[in-house]
Amino acid sequence: MNGLKRPRRLRVNQSMRDLVAENRLSLNDLITPLFVIEGKGQEHEIPSMPGYFKQSLDLTIEEVKKLYGMGLKSVLLFVQVRESLKDNKGEEAMNAEGLMQQTVRAIKSAVPQMVVMTDVALDPYSSWGHDGIVQDGEVVNDPTVEVLAEIALSHAHAGADIVAPSDMMDGRIAAIRKRLDSEGFHNTGIMSYSVKYASSFYGPFRDALDSKPGFGDKKTYQMNPANSIEGVKEALLDIEEGADIVMVKPGLPYLDMVLRVKEVSEVPVSAYHVSGEYAMVKAAAEKGWIDEDAVILESLLSFKRAGADLIATYFSRDAVRILKNTEL
Repeated sequence: MNGLKRPRRLRVNQSMRDLVAENRLSLNDLITPLFVIEGKGQEHEIPSMPGYFKQSLDLTIEEVKKLYGMGLKSVLLFVQVRESLKDNKGEEAMNAEGLMQQTVRAIKSAVPQMVVMTDVALDPYSSWGHDGIVQDGEVVNDPTVEVLAEIALSHAHAGADIVAPSDMMDGRIAAIRKRLDSEGFHNTGIMSYSVKYASSFYGPFRDALDSKPGFGDKKTYQMNPANSIEGVKEALLDIEEGADIVMVKPGLPYLDMVLRVKEVSEVPVSAYHVSGEYAMVKAAAEKGWIDEDAVILESLLSFKRAGADLIATYFSRDAVRILKNTEL
């Protein structure tokens, strides 16, 4: 044994381990997704996401106040609208008095310092359940991009700090940036879902917003899970087009992509700890098979280790509670 090389010296106790920890998790790293529904005084637990709720606007505002009081500083908004408001072109998504726009204004009025991010996509508004306009059974790119730019602009007018296009259409970052700048919204940021895979881990989310595709799947625009070079290319294209933050989605099964994108990115990298990952942890914890808090903390720390600057996660509230007693 070569006594000069003993890595265990730096693991002898908790204080020593904390001293030399290479990565640390902070509440500043976390983005909290929120699901907003129509009505008043409405709160519905998502069956496949135990402990997570979709809420009407009034309850959402109270939730945002609590989140900010806990030290969480960013929310990512998704809305569910009734079927009668859905069509093929997502007209309701651009409605200045729509649910998303009302929610943004209300949050910025109630908690001005909260960073408000908005989902920009057609699927919550589409009669087809797809992220783009459908023509002859195909999701068409360029007409969709035009609409996405208008949706993003409407969110900026409402007061969104960051718009987050999640559609994976080609060229939409450049179109959105150009449209925002043309109306003077130079400081409205873009967090692009740059590396978004056609994943099986999204199931609970689609249950939450009733946004399953009405035909086929999303594989013609979301990425093939077999590919990694393509993901790097997508991220670099979005950065070139003006993205302020690039995202990898899903999270844990794609930590290799978080690392690969981080190595080439000149902007912050975010990762989305998605609904399926949340559901699996909750299910295993309910069975008593895992230590839920320990797994949550380890999972979130793994994003930091891979290079994520930001983490969108349904475990943000849990992280607040856990970090009170554990410092990383």
